[in-house]
Amino acid sequence: MNLVLQSPGLQEKDAEEAARLAGAAGLERVHDRCYRARNATRSDAVGKWCEARRIDHAFIPEGRRFADLRLLAMDMDSTLITIECIDELGELAGKRAEIAAITAQAMRGEIAYPESLRRRVSALAGLAEGSLTRVYEERLKLTPGAQALIAACKKHRVQILLVSGGFTFFTERLKARLGLDHTISNVLEVKGGRLTGALIGEIVDADAKAAKFRQVLSQLKAGRNESVAIGDGANDLKMMAAAGVSVAFRAKPVVRAQATCALNWSGLDAVVSLFE
Repeated sequence: MNLVLQSPGLQEKDAEEAARLAGAAGLERVHDRCYRARNATRSDAVGKWCEARRIDHAFIPEGRRFADLRLLAMDMDSTLITIECIDELGELAGKRAEIAAITAQAMRGEIAYPESLRRRVSALAGLAEGSLTRVYEERLKLTPGAQALIAACKKHRVQILLVSGGFTFFTERLKARLGLDHTISNVLEVKGGRLTGALIGEIVDADAKAAKFRQVLSQLKAGRNESVAIGDGANDLKMMAAAGVSVAFRAKPVVRAQATCALNWSGLDAVVSLFE
């Protein structure tokens, strides 16, 4: 296994100590914020040591190359972008605290995602359609490292799937702006220039995300080991389980526990450095 070590302030001496703890055969510098230890042995001690020093660590099988990937899927809210769009809409509706509390419960897996989404969207009833544009233009920001990750995908012809339990208003604009290949998300109902508090069509939940991921993988005639999935909430877990490598990005504990690895302090570009 390779032990990949990353953090914004990673020091060589810390990488050397982590490699020693993992019994690694050698250590190589990938870039200023990343080191790779070869022939490492997975252990809880390494994880606890890295966690205490705010160092992202991942045990990745040797020989996994980013250039060999065919599909990279990622969640939108709090993953590709820094905000939860529905929480921002909630603030404009004067109901941010109410909606954010339901969002947090859903991401922790405490309530079913479809139920949580219906409750949150219902709270937006009467909000002006123009509020969607305000959130996109004034509040939506890409996560640090997002553009570098997308550039790496384009360089190596890795297709990008943006999956979201959020809304097409945002996913389709990001698809056009960033040159993404595929999206799946929910459609808000609008009548008379205002949100009705309802959705059109089936809700994009954990099963829908996973089904879309498998569908695109099949279309590409790609195998599981040629894919990576990135998410932060419980509704990403089924999709992540279908990928060769799953990355919990600034994620809830339930997601970190089931993912291949977690990135808690690095940017999205750190996903590229997981691979050789």
